Amino acid sequence: MSVLKSIEAKIEGLFEGVFGRAFRTHVQPVELARKLAKEMDEHRAVSVSRVYVPNEYSIYLSSGDREQFSSYEGSLIGELQEYLVEHARRESYVTITPPRVLIKTDDDLSIGEFGIATRTVEPEGAIAAAAARPAPVESGQTMIYKARAPVETQAVSPAELGVEREVVTLTVDGTEHAISQRTVTLGRSRECDIRVDDANVSRRHAEVRQEGATYWLVDLDSTNGTELNGRRVTRAKLSDGDRIGLGGAELVFGRSLP
Repeated sequence: MSVLKSIEAKIEGLFEGVFGRAFRTHVQPVELARKLAKEMDEHRAVSVSRVYVPNEYSIYLSSGDREQFSSYEGSLIGELQEYLVEHARRESYVTITPPRVLIKTDDDLSIGEFGIATRTVEPEGAIAAAAARPAPVESGQTMIYKARAPVETQAVSPAELGVEREVVTLTVDGTEHAISQRTVTLGRSRECDIRVDDANVSRRHAEVRQEGATYWLVDLDSTNGTELNGRRVTRAKLSDGDRIGLGGAELVFGRSLP
């Protein structure tokens, strides 16, 4: 049995018997482990000689699902962290600190749904060292696991290649927001990178994602859907002047050289 399979078996073993039967309609602990590994894979950043991945993973659960973990949460977190360490070792990924897993409650989620948000957190005193290292992927979005959408492999950005940086913006209600990170989350939640204050907009509605030299609009399984130039989309390429519809709000995507 491989190390990862062994850890999966330990995670499943935490909830055998009565708790195991209860989880058939709730979030499965082993599914959390596999989706964490998926998030690690999809948020890797390739430098000249290393592949960096995030070191902090926040799991969002409905209150009903989290209650099921109440007596075992500490043990589960330890096993999930061990699972990420082994996955990173097997794939030759680099993290600036050992992976850390946090579990949080999100009352917007239904039983059986869960979200994962990743980010890279610098350890104290590491600012000088970080300046000499390519920046790993920063991800402010929470991936909600209900329906799976295809994700392309992320390439090196033009800025990392030394190409002149473009000016990329999103305009909301006449206010222009500069886009300076690979992924920008749009929605009603205060945790989003750009907040859209509209009752028809989901808390985490959509995101604008940079993949290489291309920007994509990606719907995050929103309630009312996402439109691009009046057409309903789940994932679409963005061009200068495109109009993004979220609920009753409209955003304008801009892209130009300085």
